[in-house]
Amino acid sequence: MSHSEHDAPILRTSTRRMGKMLAIIIGIQIVGGLIFFTHYDFWNSYLPIAGKLQEQGAAKAVAQGTATGKEVDVPLKFVESPDFKNYGFNAPIGQAGANPEVDASVGDKVVFDVTNGGKSFHAFAITDSGEGPGPAIDGTTIGTADNPMKPGAEGKVTFVPAKAGTYFYICAVPGHRELGMEGKIIVKERGATSSSAAASGAAVAPNGNKVEFSLSFVMSSDFKDYAFNALTGQPGHNPDITVKSGDTVTIHIKNDSTSFHAFGVVTDPEDPSSVVWNAAYKAADNPMKPHESGDVTFVAGAPGTYHYICTVPGHADLGMNGKFIVQ
Repeated sequence: MSHSEHDAPILRTSTRRMGKMLAIIIGIQIVGGLIFFTHYDFWNSYLPIAGKLQEQGAAKAVAQGTATGKEVDVPLKFVESPDFKNYGFNAPIGQAGANPEVDASVGDKVVFDVTNGGKSFHAFAITDSGEGPGPAIDGTTIGTADNPMKPGAEGKVTFVPAKAGTYFYICAVPGHRELGMEGKIIVKERGATSSSAAASGAAVAPNGNKVEFSLSFVMSSDFKDYAFNALTGQPGHNPDITVKSGDTVTIHIKNDSTSFHAFGVVTDPEDPSSVVWNAAYKAADNPMKPHESGDVTFVAGAPGTYHYICTVPGHADLGMNGKFIVQ
């Protein structure tokens, strides 16, 4: 054979065979994708470690008490920030309205109406543990870490505290509590007030400092939610008012609802007659009419945690109850 001659090239494949191969690969990918997405809930809910934690918690569950008090309705919604770095109830942690604190007494029936308003999976639980995903108090869970609430899912649980103390409502999916999904439930003995200093309501001399605040009575259209400034879950809902002992406080009050209301700062929100420092505007037997406005001025007394409420009986229980903190 002459050195100038060349062997004919040997073709390892052909355009037709290459096309068939690509078709097979693409077909496998499509079938795999269909299998994955049709079982999406399973892949996302299967968390073996979380399941073990839930089982451990279940073995140590705390029993509930017997309902002997009032009913407290607490609407909550799981939410996440757009970048998924901050989680919370009603608003991401750090924003107004996030993780509202719940006040109750031993024997109260606290009803949590929970919605998963986020894009991730969550599980609701109440615990007396200060950290981690539990253990949950018996009968206070909606979903579990390995069988969580899907986005848009709703549920309702009832918590009747058997003893005074601090409890927590949380997301029981491991890590979500640490990202912000934790709120406090402060339970006091029935008939007790939240602060011994506030219980006295002692008057003090004015210190010369003057402060002003504005509050408005608002109600939902179905008359189920009563509040100050904004309805439950909305920014500005029942804002904490913080002053110093001896401050001269003026509160501008407006009735932006369609019902009758009256204002007062009290030591016990369950007792509308426990008004301190003459910090009241109108009264249950002579209330503010719809769209009426007025002012009340008083000197903040002894340090402690008080409450500003609607003193019309029953309205504080429906939500017109905010904290008035004297430092």
